[in-house]
Amino acid sequence: MVSDEEVIQIVQSYPAERRYALAAMQDMQHAFNYIPEKGLHCLAKHLNCGVAQLYSMATFYKALSLKPKGKHIIKICNGTACHIRGSVNLATGLKSELGIDPGETTEDGMFSVEMVNCLGSCALAPVMLVDGTYHNKLKLEDVPGIVERYRLADAEEGETGND
Repeated sequence: MVSDEEVIQIVQSYPAERRYALAAMQDMQHAFNYIPEKGLHCLAKHLNCGVAQLYSMATFYKALSLKPKGKHIIKICNGTACHIRGSVNLATGLKSELGIDPGETTEDGMFSVEMVNCLGSCALAPVMLVDGTYHNKLKLEDVPGIVERYRLADAEEGETGND
């Protein structure tokens, strides 16, 4: 749950000028993995502008989300090279493994899957990016192992209490 104090701290770290709206929303996205509604309202009040203006910005940029995302964000490259080499199969494998389509988040909030236009690694296609780590030259049979690594890492983190 996002606290009011966390939102206020981010919003007030910027001058009350509209040119900082995007930067503040990016900070919220980074801190919470989405932009909470209370974040938009707090920022609108701070900048003395309408929530609708901020909402239009938040929905325009694909890097911003108004819905909570999973702890682990999986981005599947669907650029030309990746598409030709089977990126759609990776999405199918993730649906089988996680039970979600691109654009969705697992019920437990652990994984979100996104199809993106390009990850800039065409020579290594098909490519998947998980929490900033590239997984390349993938085959369908690689998908379960990758997901399992993140599940195991979370389980180990939980056992040591390093949440």
